[in-house]
Parts: sequence; C-alpha cells; structure tokens
Amino acid sequence: MRDIFLYDSKSKQVLKLNPIEKGKVSIYCCGPTVYNHAHIGNVRPMVVFDNLRRLLKEVGYDVLFISNYTDVDDKIINEAIKEGCSEAQITQKYIAAYEKLREDMNAPLPDKTPMVTKYMEKIIDFINVLVEKDYAYQVDGDVYFSVSKIPSYGCISNRNIDDLLVGARIEENDKKRNPLDFCLWKTTGIGIKWDSPWSKGRPGWHTECVAMINDITSSTHVDIHGGGMDLKFPHHENEEAQAYAYCNHSLASIWMHNGMVNINNEKMSKSLGNFILGKDLISQYGGQIVRWVINSTHYRAPINFTDEIFTSAKSELNKVYFSLKQASIKLDINDAFDDLENEKFMDDYLSCLANDLNVSDAMTVLFNAVKELNQLIRARDVNYKAVSQLFNTINHMLDLIGIYPYSKKLTKEEKEIYYAWQNAKDSKDYSKADELRNKLMEKGIL
Repeated sequence: MRDIFLYDSKSKQVLKLNPIEKGKVSIYCCGPTVYNHAHIGNVRPMVVFDNLRRLLKEVGYDVLFISNYTDVDDKIINEAIKEGCSEAQITQKYIAAYEKLREDMNAPLPDKTPMVTKYMEKIIDFINVLVEKDYAYQVDGDVYFSVSKIPSYGCISNRNIDDLLVGARIEENDKKRNPLDFCLWKTTGIGIKWDSPWSKGRPGWHTECVAMINDITSSTHVDIHGGGMDLKFPHHENEEAQAYAYCNHSLASIWMHNGMVNINNEKMSKSLGNFILGKDLISQYGGQIVRWVINSTHYRAPINFTDEIFTSAKSELNKVYFSLKQASIKLDINDAFDDLENEKFMDDYLSCLANDLNVSDAMTVLFNAVKELNQLIRARDVNYKAVSQLFNTINHMLDLIGIYPYSKKLTKEEKEIYYAWQNAKDSKDYSKADELRNKLMEKGIL
C-alpha cells in the first residue's frame, strides 16, 4: 500500500497518514448549512475531499467518508419564516439542490450524511457530559463551553487565548464567564426547538459535528477532518476543544483545510456583489470544466476564478479528449485495445497525488502523457500496444481526479464507413473517398 502524506494544519507539518485502524481511513468534512443554494466556496471542498477519497481507495484503503448537513440554524429559521413554511421544507429543498450539485460535479455522496435534526438526542447527551465534567456551564437555559479550561485552545489556527482575548469583540452578554466561551445550547422561543435538561431550544453550531463524530466512530476521533480554511477558527478550534474535554484526545489525526476562492482577484462576498452560486457556474461552464479549474490549483492555495481561466480550462480538457478520441479510433479500427497501462506514467501520477494531494502537479504528468500519446498516434508505424497503454493510463488519471474518461466506441456502421474510406483512398477513388470522409467528419470521427 502506497504511503500518503498530507499537510496537518495543527502541527503545521506534512505528516504520513497512519490510520487508527489498519487498512481503513475515516474522513469527516464539514458540510453545508442548508438554507440556500451552495456557493462556489462550498464546491471547492466538495472536489478536494472527493479527490482524496478517490486516491485513498485507489491505493487500497477502505474509506469511510462522512459529511454532515446542518439543518438547524437561525438562517434556516429566518428563511422558513420568510417563505411561510416549515424548516424541514427549506432544508429538504436545499439538500436536494446540494446533492444535484454533487452529481453535476461528479462528486458522489459521502458514505454517511448525518443531519443535525436526526442526532438531537446524541447532541444533548454529548453536551450533558461536558456539563457534568465542568467544561460547560448553564445560565438561564443557555449552555456555554469554558474555553479557558483548554490550555491548547488555538492550536489549529495558531492563536493563543491571551491574543484572542485582546482582539475579542466583547458582546453584551453577561451570561458568559469569558468572552471567548461559545454556545453549546441556546434557549429559544422562535422556530424549531427541542426539550433538553436546560431549556426548550436548539444546539449551537460548534457542537454538532463533534457529537456526530463521537456517535458514528464510537471513538470521538477520525483520521482526517477537513473543510475550508475559514473553518479553522472558530469552528474547528471549538470542535477540538470539545473533543479534549469529552475524551482527552484530539478529534482528528490530521486537520486538512482547502484555500479560499477569489473572483477576479477579490475575495468572494455578498457585499462586493461577486457572490456566485455553484449551480450558476455549472450552468455557464459545465461541472467538468469547473472541476478542471479547481484541480489546476493546489488545494491549500487560494484559487482565483476568472472568465479567462475557464476558457483556458475548456481548451485544455478538449485537447485531452481530442487525443483520447484519436487514439480510441485507431485502436477500435485495428481491434487493438488491451487492459494494460503505462506503469511509469501512472506511478509518477500517483506519487504527485500521494504528496499532499498535489493534483496540479499530477495534471502536469497527465499533460506529458497526452503529449507522448500524440507522438505515438502520428508515427508512421503505430505502436498500438503503447497507444493502448497510454489511452488506458490517461483515462485512469482523469477518473482519479473526477474527470470523466473517454469511452466512446465506433458503431458497426461507423467502422464500415471508415473501412470504405480507406479502401477508396487505396484504390484512388478520390471522389468516393471525399464523400466518405465528409460522412466521417459529420460523425466527429475525423
């Protein structure tokens, strides 16, 4: 089994993946709050962690991939009030839209997609343990976590409590013992709510994921926990604090964070008017082009979306498919397909992916393979075995980064036209050859 190395945000080092259980890897990626359509910032982790799952499966791991739906939130409640419907109607609508987005991006659903509303009893039990262990306290029906009791707080985002206190915006909330303390449960009279030992209310955002991990994994620990860079603080910091309070160990062996998305060199935000929904970007360019663009930048680096980048991506992918198409036709006509791959190119490709999921470097290997395939196709004496190996290898490379392989085969009729065209050329019946050539061009074969 090939070694996998990933950058850990907590240790600030590239670490070798050493799973809790041999041969198995658990991944938890924070999912969307389902009150609206997902924006392109939500699309990037969708692609990044799908790439990671594909790689881990490729090298032989049994992967458990978990990503939640936050279906309890003030934004959901406000949207339900605005539309005059239930919170469940809002969340069901946008969960369906999100799953359609994953389908369009060729990013299959995670193995488990827990919803907060389905885990309420477990969340309440989890909070209760923190209260009993004196890591959380109750005031007037609200429950807060005592950040000062976790000396390592700030380790993921590389901050310390003293600096955070200096920069903290002191809220007018005299219930908190410390301005950094965060809400685990809040009492409410508006919107969806549940009974608890403290009040009728709902959980705070930061406690949902850690409680779900605790229940699903039975160890309050996953091999890899990830999401966007913006989740480092406070969300992942608060999850990590709760894990230490609950079971005295880290929530994850490796914390992975993908970089942010910029639009025309500006940070995406509603206030700047450059907020783009994933579905709109897909409608304009197609899911495969969007995925190609995301793959072209290392996952930890910021990515800048421009029209020029998408135009270039479309051209690049078309060139790859054109080469595969030409190879496929030659192999099909000569009945020369086999199941072998070019081991050297494939090993180089996997080495890039295994080195902190460096998809952008892996794509350079892919381009080199396409270049060699073009040379083989144009050779006077075609080495069909080598062509077939590269054809299979490039298709395998594409699949590992979520790009559809080229799989079109010629029909019986198309083959007959192709053979007739070759015969017409050989017999110097140029009029017939031109007629058949036009037919082949109409069918996209030439």
